[in-house]
Amino acid sequence: MRLAGSMATLLHDAVMNPAEVVKQRMQMYNSPHQSALSCIRAVWRTEGVGAFYRSYTTQLTLNIPFQSIHFITYEFMQEQINPHREYNPQSHILSGGLAGAVAAAATTPLDVCKTLLNTQENVALSLANVSGHLSGMANAFRTVYQISGVSGYFKGVQARVIYQIPSTAIAWSVYEFFKYFLTKHKMEKRTPF
Repeated sequence: MRLAGSMATLLHDAVMNPAEVVKQRMQMYNSPHQSALSCIRAVWRTEGVGAFYRSYTTQLTLNIPFQSIHFITYEFMQEQINPHREYNPQSHILSGGLAGAVAAAATTPLDVCKTLLNTQENVALSLANVSGHLSGMANAFRTVYQISGVSGYFKGVQARVIYQIPSTAIAWSVYEFFKYFLTKHKMEKRTPF
């Protein structure tokens, strides 16, 4: 089961990392890209395929603690507010939202470094006297610290938490609903009339 989860994460991030690079470059202030396709072409032509995977190890490093904190917090909250583990939409929504918020806040420094690697933001690189392209998580951590100190690791933490709360609340409530529905349906099939 753990191997399957690990392989799913590796494949997911391999596919989604290039999409994240394009999304973040298009979201940059004064982005020169008018469409996703033009962004892909420009990055490919000027930086090569490696630019789409510059933050891949950072993304993997981000997902491991995020998912760990997320699941641990969800399980802890369920033990506190739903100890009998009954189907209770309110407890699933509350636990899921809080789990996403805690995991998002705790892993924001990794997300900030991933964003810097993906965007190669010129102003930030100039402030840190970085010429060429920034690569590697250690370099991203040093650069963020050099530019903004410890507070730089938590830029956007509120937005990230606000984004994750409904996302994880919905995911957990849907998961718990289908688990309940399928288990109940299976039990009804077994029960003779």
